[in-house]
Amino acid sequence: MMSKQVQARRLEGIEKNPWVEFVQLASENEAVNLGQGFPDFPPPEFSTEAFKQAVSGDFMLNQYTRGFGYPPLVKILAQFFGKLLERDLDPLKNVLVTVGAYGALFYAFQALVDEGDEVILIEPYFDCYKPMTKMAGGCPVFVPLHPPPAHDGQLMSSGDWQLDPAELASKFTPRTKAIVINSPNNPLGKVYSRAELELIADLCKKHDVLCFSDEVYQWLVYDEEKHISIAILPGMWERTLTIGSAGKTFSVTGWKVGWVLGPDHLLKHLRTVHQNCVYHCPTQAQEAVSSSFERELRFFGQPDSYFVQLQKDVQKMRDHMVNSLLTVGMRPIIPQGTYFLMADISTFKKMMPHLPGSEGEAYDSRFVKWMIKNKGLVAIPVSVFCGSEHKKHFDHYIRFCFMKNDSTFEAMDDKLQQWKKELEP
Repeated sequence: MMSKQVQARRLEGIEKNPWVEFVQLASENEAVNLGQGFPDFPPPEFSTEAFKQAVSGDFMLNQYTRGFGYPPLVKILAQFFGKLLERDLDPLKNVLVTVGAYGALFYAFQALVDEGDEVILIEPYFDCYKPMTKMAGGCPVFVPLHPPPAHDGQLMSSGDWQLDPAELASKFTPRTKAIVINSPNNPLGKVYSRAELELIADLCKKHDVLCFSDEVYQWLVYDEEKHISIAILPGMWERTLTIGSAGKTFSVTGWKVGWVLGPDHLLKHLRTVHQNCVYHCPTQAQEAVSSSFERELRFFGQPDSYFVQLQKDVQKMRDHMVNSLLTVGMRPIIPQGTYFLMADISTFKKMMPHLPGSEGEAYDSRFVKWMIKNKGLVAIPVSVFCGSEHKKHFDHYIRFCFMKNDSTFEAMDDKLQQWKKELEP
C-alpha cells in the first residue's frame, strides 16, 4: 500500500454512480428495464446502411481523420444547424466533434471552469453536471424548478414546473462562471419557453456568465411545443455552447458521436482539451452520422423526415406509458419532450412509508429497489438528479424511459396489471 493518497482530490465525493447500482440490481432480478435511457428498437435504416458503407467502402475511413471532426461531418453540421441558429457557421471554427454529448460537456467544464468558479445547475438536472463541475474545481450552485399546486384529478405537465425569477437571480454572484440548461430537460421533460430562456439570457448578460446548453433531445418535442435554442437570443451566441448528440438524434446511443457548436473564442479552449484528451473520434461513425444528416437535410420539415416520424412515434409511446402507470396509482407528469417522464409516487409513500434501505437513503431510491425486487420494473429515483439540499423535495418522484419497443411495453403492461390486481381490495 502507498503511504501517499492515491486518489486525486477532485474525485472525492463523486465515486458513487447511480446507474451502476440500479443496472446491476435490474440484471440480478430480470426486471423490465424502464430506467436506462436508450431505445431498444433499431435505428433508421438509412443510418445503419451508412455505417455499413463506411465500414465496407473507402478503406481510408479505417484511419485517423481531422482531429476536431471529420470534414464532411463538420460541414453538414455547420450547414444544418446554421439554419436553426440563424447564422453562418464556420465548420472549422464553430463546430467540434466529441465522444458523445458527454464528451462535449466534459470539455466545456474542463476548458472554461476554474478553481472556485460557481456553476448554476437547475434541478432536476442530468446527473453528470454536478461531478463534472467538481472535477473541474468548480462549485455547483443549485436552483430548483417548482411544481404548481396539485389539482385533484388533473395530471400535471412538465411545462407547469417553473423557475422562481427572484430565486434564480439570487444565485448569480461575482463568482458565477456558467449556467447549465437542458431543454428539453432530462428527467422532467420540460421544454423551456422563449420567456424562460429570455429570463436566463438576461441574467447571463447582466453578470457576464457563460451558458452550456444541452439540447440533445431537441427533436423529441410533443403536443405542438417548439424547441428554442438559447443561442439565437440577442447577445447569447457569444457566450453559449450548444451541445448535441447523434445518439439521441438518430437513436444510435452506442455510436458515441456528439458535437458542440459555439463561437471560436470559446471553442478554441475546448479544442485544447480535446487534443490533449481523446484527440480523435471514430472516423466511420462520423461518416455515418454525416450521411444521416445529409439525408435529413434533403427531407427537412417534410413528412418523410425521420425527425418528423420519430416525434410522432415516440409521442405514442409516451401516451401509452402515461395510461399504463395510472392503473396502479402513480401520477405521471406529462413530458413536453425527451424520452423520459417523472411519476409521482406519493400514494405509495403514504401506504408504505417505511421501506427498507440504508441510513439516510431517499424514499424514491428505496421505492425503486423495492419495485425492482417485488414488481419486476426498473426506474430511476429522481433524487439522484438533485443536490443534497433539495433531495427531500424530489424524493416522491421516479423517472421512467418510454423509448421502448412493443414487446417491452407488453412486458411492462403485464407487470402493471398484476400489480393492479394485488392493489384491489
